[in-house]
Amino acid sequence: MTANNIKIIDYKAGNAPSVLHAVQRLGFHGELVKEPEGLEDPGSIILPGVGSAGATMGSLRESGMIDALTRYVTNKKIPFLGVCVGMQILFEYSEEEDASCFGWLKGRVIKFDSSLVRVPQMGWNEVRFVNETPVGAKNGYFYFVNSYYARPEDPDDTWGIGNYGEDFTAAVRRGNIYGTQFHIEKSGEEGLTLLKGFLTLAGQREAGE
Repeated sequence: MTANNIKIIDYKAGNAPSVLHAVQRLGFHGELVKEPEGLEDPGSIILPGVGSAGATMGSLRESGMIDALTRYVTNKKIPFLGVCVGMQILFEYSEEEDASCFGWLKGRVIKFDSSLVRVPQMGWNEVRFVNETPVGAKNGYFYFVNSYYARPEDPDDTWGIGNYGEDFTAAVRRGNIYGTQFHIEKSGEEGLTLLKGFLTLAGQREAGE
């Protein structure tokens, strides 16, 4: 492996260039990947997301990425970060477009109650990190654009909590798998700090191999 060999999945509905810019701003080397062959020897993998769960899964399926991602993330335990929809599809099912998802984490993705709050949630919201992780994220305000949110089956998978009419899971972590409902690349210094923590952790893991 090459140090800082960060693979950013670039698919039809994603915002990969914005995430690549954030990675480069932090002084790391990243690479946009559109096909499974480009995933060879990753140091870490980031799956950005905008749009819908169904369209995201369809695009990844069409490109042949699903099996490749599963092999690297669940079998080889490569550090992985899913962002926004990239976090939601870590779960088994999303109500959005009745989509079957990766199922790496147990649970479902459901829609905010529009009788309680304006949907979508759009803007800055506070996140409280409730589980310690090697990334070392700190409480702060992060930028959200979402109509749906994850409901993990295992409470231990919840890494961060926000409130929008009710408490909701804003970040998840299980082993080498991390996810943020908020956009790290749009969340100012707080988002960049979290991203740097993830990339540094991935680099330390790689150096120890």
